[in-house]
Amino acid sequence: MARVYNFSAGPSMLPEAVLKTAQAELLDYHGSGMSVMEMSHRSKWFDAIITDTEATLRRVMNIPDHYKVGFFQGGATQQFAMVPLNFMTTGKADYIVTGNFSNLAAKEAAKFGEAKIVASSKDKNFTYIPDVNAIDYDKDASYIHICQNNTIFGTQYVEVPQVEGVPLVADMSSMILSKPVDVTKYGCIYFGVQKNVAPAGMAIAIVRDDLLGHAADNVPTMMNYTTLLAKDSMYNTPPCWCIYMTGLVLKYLENDIGGLANMQKINEAKAKVLYDYLDGQDFFNNPVEHRCRSTMNVTFTSPDPDPRQEVLRRGRRCRFRQPEGPPPRGRYARLHLQRNASRGHRQAGGLHGEVPQRECMSFCV
Repeated sequence: MARVYNFSAGPSMLPEAVLKTAQAELLDYHGSGMSVMEMSHRSKWFDAIITDTEATLRRVMNIPDHYKVGFFQGGATQQFAMVPLNFMTTGKADYIVTGNFSNLAAKEAAKFGEAKIVASSKDKNFTYIPDVNAIDYDKDASYIHICQNNTIFGTQYVEVPQVEGVPLVADMSSMILSKPVDVTKYGCIYFGVQKNVAPAGMAIAIVRDDLLGHAADNVPTMMNYTTLLAKDSMYNTPPCWCIYMTGLVLKYLENDIGGLANMQKINEAKAKVLYDYLDGQDFFNNPVEHRCRSTMNVTFTSPDPDPRQEVLRRGRRCRFRQPEGPPPRGRYARLHLQRNASRGHRQAGGLHGEVPQRECMSFCV
């Protein structure tokens, strides 16, 4: 079977070793006589799966004991509402808008209080990250929200806001597990798993203990972090298959890759191949401010659209696969491969290359 090189933002490729393990265990998980997809979430087998998955995530990310870890249905987009519903205790919060998803998060938060946009890079089409040390933050803000890596526009934070007494909340969907992160700098980290971790259908939130328990009484039960976290993500039936696959990927990162420091080296080496090529020729252009270039998402433009079509045509020869049907509004229109280029998002234009961490260096060279 000739597998395509799927370099879309998500769902993106899984390590082949992980897929083979899942395949081998699909019909009979560890002698249970059942697939993980059909066993009870209250069974001893699944209890071991979810417990081990959380423990491995804590080891891989070095998550302190005073942070809770939860596995949530609804994806990162649902977190856009859960964050203000749980954390906007003063009625206002600061948002830094550096792309599409941070903008959507701010708009969602504005439904529940004052979502103050304290900085934005919209003036240059989100091709840079504002200086986080030069922002006038509101001392009464309940939290500061950022999207740490911007999938569409290809930027990432070099440093993150640190304001005494104001917790930092970060959407890390497109960069989670790509490098070590100091969890103690954040009050809450959340991410959809489909970009770097597992199949689509789940978000993971890492929440500092002191931020829990402050949601208003009228917050819906399933939108309250405390509901699930107090029950170890087992308040109701969790996304069992996603949790299982997350565990397999985490073990792959821990045992095969050797941890996030090694993963960072691999990702930076892959990104360097693409950026060095872009910088070494004068046809394609990467519009992002150099110090803000994303390791995980690379955008580039051509002088006119005709050469872009040739790039896409040649990509199909190399097993790049275009999504079936017309691209829906607001979603990526790209080939399912990252080896060289794909069509850019309609907001950014040009071409767009994903650098998912789960593929080997040879795919990029």
